[in-house]
Amino acid sequence: MFNFSNFFRIIKSLNIFKWQILAGPILILIILSMMVLPLSSFILDIFFTFNIALSIMILLVSMFTRHTLDFASFPTILLFSTLLRLALNVASTRVIFLYGHIGTSAAGRVIESFGHFLVGGNFAIGIVVFIILVIINFMVITKGASRIAEVGARFILDAMPGKQMAIDADLNAGLIGEEKAKKRRAKISQEADFYGAMDGASKFVRGDSIAGILIMVLNIFGGLVIGVFQHDMLLNKAAEVYTLLTIGDGLVAQIPALVISTAAGVIVTRVSANKNVGEQMISQLFCNPEVILLSGVVLGILGLVPGMPNIIFLIFTISLFFISWKLYLQKNNVIKDISLLKSKNKAIQNSFSEEASWSDVSLEDPIRIEIGYSLIPMVDVNKNGDLLHRIRIMRKKNAQEIGFLPPLVHIKNNINLYKSTYRILIKGVEVGKSECFYDKLMAINSGRETESLPFKTVHEPAFGLSGYWIDKSFKQEAQKKGYSVIESSSMIATHLHFLITRHINELFGRQEAQQLLDHVEKKIPKLTEDLIPNIISLTVLHKVLKNLLLENVSIRDMRTILETLSEHGVSQKDPNELTSIVRIALGKVIVQTLFPDNNVLTIIGLDINLENLLLKSLEGGSNTIEPNLANNLLIQTQDAIKKQISLGYPTVLIVTHSLRFFLSSFLRQSFPELSVLSQFEILTVKNIKMTSVIGYTE
Repeated sequence: MFNFSNFFRIIKSLNIFKWQILAGPILILIILSMMVLPLSSFILDIFFTFNIALSIMILLVSMFTRHTLDFASFPTILLFSTLLRLALNVASTRVIFLYGHIGTSAAGRVIESFGHFLVGGNFAIGIVVFIILVIINFMVITKGASRIAEVGARFILDAMPGKQMAIDADLNAGLIGEEKAKKRRAKISQEADFYGAMDGASKFVRGDSIAGILIMVLNIFGGLVIGVFQHDMLLNKAAEVYTLLTIGDGLVAQIPALVISTAAGVIVTRVSANKNVGEQMISQLFCNPEVILLSGVVLGILGLVPGMPNIIFLIFTISLFFISWKLYLQKNNVIKDISLLKSKNKAIQNSFSEEASWSDVSLEDPIRIEIGYSLIPMVDVNKNGDLLHRIRIMRKKNAQEIGFLPPLVHIKNNINLYKSTYRILIKGVEVGKSECFYDKLMAINSGRETESLPFKTVHEPAFGLSGYWIDKSFKQEAQKKGYSVIESSSMIATHLHFLITRHINELFGRQEAQQLLDHVEKKIPKLTEDLIPNIISLTVLHKVLKNLLLENVSIRDMRTILETLSEHGVSQKDPNELTSIVRIALGKVIVQTLFPDNNVLTIIGLDINLENLLLKSLEGGSNTIEPNLANNLLIQTQDAIKKQISLGYPTVLIVTHSLRFFLSSFLRQSFPELSVLSQFEILTVKNIKMTSVIGYTE
């Protein structure tokens, strides 16, 4: 007896283990069965209807897909749909040859309907229509889609190194996390796999078109032979029946093939955007009222030509005029919004006529970004502006790298700035200024670019790399040519990160020192309870930490810093001397930061005679040296730095401990990128190599 409980238990287990995994094997079994087993006309009608529905679904999905990878399974679906059509051709051919002598209904109602209704029962018309459909599919749509897929696959592969470098740059700048970087790398790999698969899958469609023609010819001649010689039909009757069945069979297969080929063309010709194909076409085709108006005028003039269908031309002319008028009103609303903004600014100016008060006194912002009016959408969340989000990520990155939280960044609109200009101020002093375009992207030279772009050459403000401001529609083209493409907000955030890192010591005030101390006290209370103010004051601690930041030394290891100050702060009160002592304690961290991937320290040395001369000049507490000696020191240091950079090594100078603080302060004014280390800071390093030795010459 059949056990229903076991049956439903099996069905439930299939739901648990995702029965969708059986869809592929079941479809393959169905296709193989159609090629081998004889099918009734009713079953053929079901499969032909399913094939038509499947092709329509594939086309609609490709039309509504916003990004290419949202339909990444399309090459596989293209293969299965092609096999399904060929299997249907084999099954229908078998039925036509076996039962075609009965009449045009032998192969099912679908084939009969296509043979009679679509071509009017005239097999000559059917042959012509079928050949036209095959030519359109094979010579126009499929050939074009194949070429685009081939070129797209080649460009995607060529652009992969540039895209990888852009991801690494964003990751190093702190704009993205490790997880997002992995997702973006996986997306690049998926794009390459997709276009490569499309390049091969398009050949299935071309082969299907050729097979359709051959099957039609074989069915017609085979049907004539079978009808005349096996079933004793008259030649004209056999030609009529078997030709109509063959044409119906060909049309019912070629129309879905044409639909799926169109879907393949839509997939490979689309430009990735946050819109589907219909939205892109409407938004870009009907966006300029002047173009629509001129089109209506030209169409109206043509409608006045004698012999033209005047009524139809008049209807289209009036429609274009109406669309142009609606678009003009939409643009006019934008102008009204600008006028309203100006009236608000005038009201603000009128408020200055009131009596001055303490509310009019504003403190200077530690960090401020001033932007022109065309960059305002970058900070408007309602308009998908992401500058604030990128700045938050940048502050977190700075906090993790240097050991304290930088002040908040204030963004203001400056009407005196040019519309596409921004500037960055630290404590009211301008430290950076550049031009940025909200509606464009920055394509930066990655070193792998294949050719220049048809845009004006500019320079990225943070690192001075050359590049171009490009239109968003040109993004994929620039990436294919090897350029690293970044958003405009990403460029501003990177510029801000660079300037904060360079001026970090100016942003570390007493308030930040107290906040850092309070944070450490929560984590390690024993280290701070006797240090301040019993051993050293907050002023001394602030000065020591500021000295470390001035020389690009991270203060994340507060445990070592506070323990060293607790040990030596009783006997030593000079912040500069305490800084030198703390640097010795942080020597391993300093060396690892400067030489992260090299066990050999390749550095610049200082001649012993010059060291003795400098020590003699600084005797008695003097902080000045002879002008000729200073000039000679600067010249030789510059030459040594150039040689160090050409060899690809960090610019590091090793001196005796007594000279380190003075030389660091003296050389920093001319060479901010130079790091000056004491020999006590590298005691644990055994492998040291000097590329240059700065010496004294008469």
